[in-house]
Amino acid sequence: MQRNRVPRVRIYPHQQLLILHGPERGPSGHVHYLELDQIIGDKYVVTVHGPINPALSGEVALRETEVVRRRLTNGRLRPDSPYELAYAITSALIHRLEVFIEEVTADVWHLEQRVTGGQLGNPEEFLEELFQARHGLLAARTMGALGAEVYGRIAVLGARVSADDLPLVNDLVDQLTRIKGLADGEREYLQGVIEFYRARAETKMTVAAERLAVIAVVTLPITALSSIYGMNIIVNDTTRLPQLLAVLAVMAIMSALLLTWAKRRGWW
Repeated sequence: MQRNRVPRVRIYPHQQLLILHGPERGPSGHVHYLELDQIIGDKYVVTVHGPINPALSGEVALRETEVVRRRLTNGRLRPDSPYELAYAITSALIHRLEVFIEEVTADVWHLEQRVTGGQLGNPEEFLEELFQARHGLLAARTMGALGAEVYGRIAVLGARVSADDLPLVNDLVDQLTRIKGLADGEREYLQGVIEFYRARAETKMTVAAERLAVIAVVTLPITALSSIYGMNIIVNDTTRLPQLLAVLAVMAIMSALLLTWAKRRGWW
């Protein structure tokens, strides 16, 4: 069975085919796209699930329809039309999207606390965690936005949708648009955390570069003087203490002057 990579709607004379996706978190920040197809006829709704990743159980693919089945069994749901049943199934899928965003948001808050608290640990691993969270929010945002486009097309065409069912379609458009807005809001918040982390890291690098520059400036005249003093044009059979002390004094004075100059420039 071939996977449909994007949600879509196909309108036929006696039925409609809706293709939507739901999220499932995987290892290392991967987000599984669980396909849920609905064939809505005049008096029936048929759901098709999958294909799914072999690493996932079949219960994950049946999660939304199982919720609706329990409601039907308990008598809490009594749909009067196929679209009411499809509405319940899609609403369960939207609820899963909300739960998914809530889970990723919990990770975002934890990451924000680590950034502001300075408890970053391994920088590479922390940066990977940041982008994993952003990827999850982006996946939820995409599912919500594309799902809203699918139901928006149904609402605009009004094909095979009764006047009583049209408000349900519009409500699903509103719910999916809200999912998009929630994911966008959390993603912007996470982007602020990422920018704060990058600014802190870049500031540390800038300070380190300035200190290295000061060290280089201080040691440069010492290196130059010692190089000239140690050239072969100056040959001494024994160490001449006065001359050595004089050279060391010159080095110290030059370093002190350069340190004073760097301090006045605000380099350290």
